[in-house]
Amino acid sequence: MNNLTHAINDYLISLGVSDSLAKYINMFALLLIALIIIYFIDFLIKKLLLNTFAAISSKSKSNFDDLLIKNRTPRKIAHIVPLILAYKFIPIIFVDFQELQIYLQKIILIFSVFLILITIKSFLDTLRDYFKTLSRLKDKPINSFIQVIMIFAWITGIIFIIVIITDISVWKFITAMGAASAVILLIFKDTIMGFVASIQVSINDMVRIGDWITFEKYGADGDVTEINLATVKVQNFDKTITTIPTYALISDSFKNWRGMNESGGRRLKRALNINLSSVKYLTDNEIDKLKKIELIKGYLETRQNDINQYNKKTNINKEELINGRNLTNIGVFRKYIEVYLENHSAINKDMMIMARQLAPTTQGIPIEIYAFSSDKRWKNYEYIMSDIFDHIIAAIPYFNLEIFELPDNSSFKN
Repeated sequence: MNNLTHAINDYLISLGVSDSLAKYINMFALLLIALIIIYFIDFLIKKLLLNTFAAISSKSKSNFDDLLIKNRTPRKIAHIVPLILAYKFIPIIFVDFQELQIYLQKIILIFSVFLILITIKSFLDTLRDYFKTLSRLKDKPINSFIQVIMIFAWITGIIFIIVIITDISVWKFITAMGAASAVILLIFKDTIMGFVASIQVSINDMVRIGDWITFEKYGADGDVTEINLATVKVQNFDKTITTIPTYALISDSFKNWRGMNESGGRRLKRALNINLSSVKYLTDNEIDKLKKIELIKGYLETRQNDINQYNKKTNINKEELINGRNLTNIGVFRKYIEVYLENHSAINKDMMIMARQLAPTTQGIPIEIYAFSSDKRWKNYEYIMSDIFDHIIAAIPYFNLEIFELPDNSSFKN
C-alpha cells in the first residue's frame, strides 16, 4: 500500500522534481482520485437506495415508505458510506502530512455526527407525518415528543463533537458536566417545563389538535393548530395566530369546547329583561284572547280550568285578582317560550329546554332561555339564536309585556 501511495511521488523524483514539491503533487493527485471514487460510490448508493425504496413504495399499501422518500431519508442514509470511505482515505492521501491528517479526520467525524443527527431528524419527521395520518393519533401532540427526542439527540451529538475536538473520554466529559448541571437546568428551564406539560396534556387528554379553546389570559379564541414542546399555536376566528406556552395549559385556566362539539348540541343561553311595571295578573278576557295563540291554547284551557276549580272549591273572593290562584302574563309568556322551543326544528329535543326567571335587577326581570341547537356550526348557531330571539321579541307585546330599555329622548316626548 505504501508503494502505491508513493508511486506518483517516486516517479516525480525520478524526473528530477524536488522532494517537497513531489509530496504536494502526490497528495493532490491522490485527493482527486479519492474524490472521484467517493462521488461515484455516493451516486451509486443513492441511486440504489432511491430505486429500492421506490420499488417498495409502489408495492406497499402503507404510505410510510412514501413519507421516507418525501423527507429525503434515503438520500441522507446514502451519504454515510462515502463519509466512512473518506475517513479511511485520509491516512492514505495525507500519508506525508501527519498533523493535517489528524485535523481532517476530526472534521470528518464531526461532519458524520451532524449527518447522523439530520438523518435522525428526517426519520422522526417521517414518523410524525405518518402518525398524523392515523385517526387515533392525528390530534395528539406528536411534535412535542419528537422535539424532546431531538433535544436529547443534539445534546448527545454536541457531547461527541466536544469529545472529538478535545480528545477526552465521554465519561470524563459527562462527569465534568455534572458540576454545571444547575446552570444547564436554568438554561433549559422552559424546555423542561414544556416537556412535563406536554406529557400531562397528552396523558390527561386536555387539548388535542383541532380543539376549539378559549384562553382569555392570552387572548386566544379559536382552533388549536399545533402543539409543540414549548408552545401551543391557536388560530383565532379572526385568522390571527396566538402562541401560548405549553406549561400554561396546566398552570392556568382555559376553556375547551370539545365537550360541546362531541355532544348533541350547542348551548343557547341568553336573557331578555322584562320591565317590572308591565307584569300583571291576567283577567278571563285576556286569557281568552291569548287562547288564540295555538302553541299555548291547550295549556291555558287546562290551567284556567284547574285554577277556577281550586278557587271555587276554596271559596276565593275573585272581586280582586290578587286573591286565590291566578295566571300572570309573564308566567304565560315563559310557558309560551318553552313550548315554542320544544316545537322549533333547530332545537335538540333530547337535551335541556327551559325558560326561567332570574332574580330581578335594576334593569328589570331577566327571562333566560336555556336550550341546545342541533347544529353546532358557528354561523348556523348564530342564525338559529337570532331567529329565536327575533320571534320572542316580536311576541312580547301579545302578552302585554315590555322589554326594559334605558331612557332615551323618546321617553320624554310626552
